[in-house]
Amino acid sequence: MTETQDRIFVGGGGADQTAAQELLLRYGNRHGLITGATGTGKTVTMQILVEGFSAAGVPVFVADVKGDVSGVSRPGDPAGKAHDALTARAAKIGLTGFDYRACPTVFWDLFGVAGHPVRTTISEMGPLLLARMFDLTEVQEGVLNIAFRVADDDGLALLDLADLRAMLVWLGDNSDEVGRRYGNVATASIGAIQRQLLILENQGGTALFGEPALALSDMITVTDGVGQVNVLMADKLMQSPRLYAMFLLWMLSELFEDLPEIGNPDKPVMVFFFDEAHLLFDEAPKALIDRIEQVVRLIRSKGVGIYFVTQAPDDVPEDVLAQLGNRIQHALRAFTPRDAKALKAAATTFRPNPAFDTETAIREVGTGEAVVSLLEDKAVPAMVQRTLIRPPQSRMGPITDAERAESLTASPLAGKYETAVDRESASEILAARAASAAAEVDAQAARADDLFGAGGAAPAGRVPGSSRRYTPETATRSRPAKAAEPGLGEVLAKTMIKQLSSRQGQRFVRGVLGSLFKGR
Repeated sequence: MTETQDRIFVGGGGADQTAAQELLLRYGNRHGLITGATGTGKTVTMQILVEGFSAAGVPVFVADVKGDVSGVSRPGDPAGKAHDALTARAAKIGLTGFDYRACPTVFWDLFGVAGHPVRTTISEMGPLLLARMFDLTEVQEGVLNIAFRVADDDGLALLDLADLRAMLVWLGDNSDEVGRRYGNVATASIGAIQRQLLILENQGGTALFGEPALALSDMITVTDGVGQVNVLMADKLMQSPRLYAMFLLWMLSELFEDLPEIGNPDKPVMVFFFDEAHLLFDEAPKALIDRIEQVVRLIRSKGVGIYFVTQAPDDVPEDVLAQLGNRIQHALRAFTPRDAKALKAAATTFRPNPAFDTETAIREVGTGEAVVSLLEDKAVPAMVQRTLIRPPQSRMGPITDAERAESLTASPLAGKYETAVDRESASEILAARAASAAAEVDAQAARADDLFGAGGAAPAGRVPGSSRRYTPETATRSRPAKAAEPGLGEVLAKTMIKQLSSRQGQRFVRGVLGSLFKGR
């Protein structure tokens, strides 16, 4: 058996393990599922599919949780201790012309440590996706939409979390005025959104938002007929499940919006592999799960395939599971009642084979072996087969830190995303406006002093009408000395300053000063 450009050779099935089990590329966008207990070979199976799609000219994105997938960037080693076993397996399943080769690989890292930084902006994320991620109520989502609309109308760029936080603070301070134009802005709703931002920040979300933002075209790359493999280093990211889910769902949503409808292409435009897929769904709000199910169902028509990798099929919600056509099931162990239930449920998802009992086969298959059902003609699931998975052509296991550094230096994207850009945006503009307003109030109070001859200095502390956010009062531990009794002139002056510092007083002062200076 030699590989062709319209299918990926997955392994050998049947009684003698020589019947070719192939994933047809025209059904590669019908999604898939790779499951099995720890240590049964899921990662290697994912690796051989990544190699197959890349060789067929399909760009691939892989979320690498354990670091093992980084080996796709290096060819296998003919002098390695696994060489004899790999070549023997290739011969056993009828795979001719087996050799070692690497895939063109670009490494990404949300935190910018083990790969190129990955960023997007708050504006690109949008209020709808943020509301789903934060599980906001309808009222809270409405307030978030108002924040985005006001920022858009006022030319305030929302690039990072600081911008969104500043925008929410401004909304709270100006809720009456905003409410008359856009609708009610409840302080409680602002507080709820701010708490969700705090949780996201604590999970490292600050690193996700900013510029330069990721251009997805840098991932959808084919060079000399070979698809680029994009490896997201997710070992640290998986410790922040909400951030992990937010980033991956954002990428899929962006692809769905940007790519044209193409129906059923000869091969996918791009394929995603999500390792430890249960992290996307564990404790996720129903609104988020509904959104994932919607994206998985609809993105197929854009030519994008999604493959979930996890331990048991029930890690994936049923509505999502129903969309996954290509299935590879490694061994499951039934040590507990829950395990037994998961095993039985997994067996029922396959088209039965009269040659063996599927449930028994799932329990008995060894490492590197799986129960496989792939879509055949007319997108009908093939009869389940016990299959010996083909050996990978790239390295099994992670690369070294030195090899990773070498790959980053040689990357076609080296230097494009490494340096963050902090241009003027909402937080800076709002801070400057607040400072300017405070300075104007101070200047008006000083002009009132000169005009009416106040008998003493203005009272210490915050100037009435100035921004509390940027001119906080200062406290002193020492007991203040008893002030002298103010005279009548001082009392009148202080009262006048207080009145003039109000909005109506400021209009009055501007009118009086305008009349005086106009006559000179």
